[in-house]
Amino acid sequence: MADDQQAAAGNEEKQQPQFALQRIYVKDLSFESPNAPGVFQEQWKPQINMDLNTSHNKVSDNQFEVVLSLTVTAKMEEKVAFIVEIQQAGVFLIKGIEAAQLAQMLGAYCPSILFPYAREAIDGIVGKGSFPALMLAPVNFDAIYAQALKRKQEEAAGDKKEDQTH
Repeated sequence: MADDQQAAAGNEEKQQPQFALQRIYVKDLSFESPNAPGVFQEQWKPQINMDLNTSHNKVSDNQFEVVLSLTVTAKMEEKVAFIVEIQQAGVFLIKGIEAAQLAQMLGAYCPSILFPYAREAIDGIVGKGSFPALMLAPVNFDAIYAQALKRKQEEAAGDKKEDQTH
């Protein structure tokens, strides 16, 4: 009986979902200030634009690399004050999670863990470029993931309609 309980406990452990952050690192970082030092002579009222993207790949059976790519551009009217590009990455252990939930974790949950690290790195490099601190607003990765999923579903539905009309 004790052996049966141990075997059952062993099976439960194997089936338990597991999630662990194994490593966070900067994969790529670039800073440009093409109009320095002239841009320092102007009153600092920039237009800030941020583009972001996420990607992931399988490293091993239960390990995934997630990469959050951010490009932040600060312009003073038509002059570019600075451009920062960063690829903030992490390796995550994800085990025992079904496909739909795995996709959501890789597309939303993991990038939300990486974002504060990218934000801090961007603020640091902007400061080293002699610009005022840049505190990027939080990002709702769940909403972005939901929008992307909806867009993919609509595109798939559109492709099916197109196939039926041909």
